[in-house]
Amino acid sequence: MDAAETAQTLTELSRAKAQIAELEARVAAHADDLHVGQDVAASSAANWLAHQTKQTRAETNRTVRLGHDLEAHQLTRDALAAGRVCVDQARVIVQAVDRIPADVRPRAEQHLLAEAQHHDAKALRLLGKRLYEVIDPNAADADEAALLEREEAAAMKACRLTLRDDGHGTTHLRGQIPTFHGAALRKMLTAITAPKHQRAVSGAGAEQLRGPEAMGQAFCSLIERYPVTQLPKLGGLNATLVVTITEDSLMGRAGQAGLLDTGDRISPGQARRLLCGAGVIPVVLGGDSVPIDVGRERRFHPKYQRIAITVRDQGCRAEGCDRRLGLHTHHETRWADGGKTTVDQGISLCPWHHARIHDSAYEARTQPTGKVSFHRRP
Repeated sequence: MDAAETAQTLTELSRAKAQIAELEARVAAHADDLHVGQDVAASSAANWLAHQTKQTRAETNRTVRLGHDLEAHQLTRDALAAGRVCVDQARVIVQAVDRIPADVRPRAEQHLLAEAQHHDAKALRLLGKRLYEVIDPNAADADEAALLEREEAAAMKACRLTLRDDGHGTTHLRGQIPTFHGAALRKMLTAITAPKHQRAVSGAGAEQLRGPEAMGQAFCSLIERYPVTQLPKLGGLNATLVVTITEDSLMGRAGQAGLLDTGDRISPGQARRLLCGAGVIPVVLGGDSVPIDVGRERRFHPKYQRIAITVRDQGCRAEGCDRRLGLHTHHETRWADGGKTTVDQGISLCPWHHARIHDSAYEARTQPTGKVSFHRRP
C-alpha cells in the first residue's frame, strides 16, 4: 500500500474496532442479564468472560458496564456502532451526561457527540465538565464549583504515597496527590530546574538534564532544603536526621560511611555536605566508637545576618568569581568543627562554589585577602 492507502486503512480499522467494541459491550451486557456462567459457578458474567478469554477481570467488568451504560444512551450507542466515536470517547460522554439533570441530558449528549468529531477523549472530558455553559449558562459557575468540590474531596481521600528502597541506593516513589498539590509541587520543582538557577548552581557549561531527571534532582533539593522547624514533632523531637560518623571520616582523614538514625548508610562526602544544611545533627564517634560530640541541629543564618554578610562581601568570596546575585551563606569554620552561626563566621558563596566547597574532590583554602581558592585534589 502507498501512503494514502495506508492512512485510509488505519482510519477504517479504527472505525471497525469501535463497531466491534459496541457489539461486544452490548452482548456482554446481555450475558450479564442472562447470568451467563452461573452453570459453572462463576460469580458474574464478567468474571466468566475473563476466565474464558484470559482478559483481566477489570477489563471485562468495564466492557459489561459500558454495555449497560449505552442502554441508557442510545445516541452514543449509535455513534459507537457507526464508528464515529471510539470507546474512550463514548465512556467520557456517558460519564459527563449522567451527572447532569435527566431533562437536559439529550441536548448535552448531542453537544458532546458533535464535539467528539474534533476532540479526543481527554479534551472531551474537559468539555464535559463545563456542559452547563451550553445547556444552562446561568448555572455553569455553581455547577463547576460543586463538581470541583466533589473531585477535590475524592482526590484527597485517594491521596497516597509509597516509598520502597531497592537495597541498591535508590528509593522508588509511587502515588497520587490532588491537582492543587500537584500544581504547587510542579511549580516549586520548575523554579528549581529553571535554566537560570541551574546555571548558577552547576555552572554555565553544565549539561542540561532532561525533564524527568531534572525534576527528580529538584525534588531531592527541595527535601534537603525544607526547614524542619516547619514540621511537626516526631517522638518529641524535630523531624531531623541524625548522622553518626567517625571523627576521622568527618575530618576527611578516612573514608568510612555515615549511618543515619533510620538505619540507612550514606557516603562520607554526602554526610559532610549535609552537615551544612538544615535538619541534620552530627553524632561524632571517637576511635573506640563512643560518641565524643553530639552537635546541634544545623540552621541557616537568619535573614538579618545574611543581609549583613552580603553587604560586607559584595559578591561571592571565591577567587575569580564575580557573581553577586543569588548568593548562599556558608560557615567559614565548618559547623562540625565548632563553627557558629554569626556574621563573622559567615561568608558569601555563589551556588556553584557552595557546592564545590563541600565536594571532596576539591580543597578550599582561605587566602589572606579573605578570598577562597579551590584546588582539585590529586
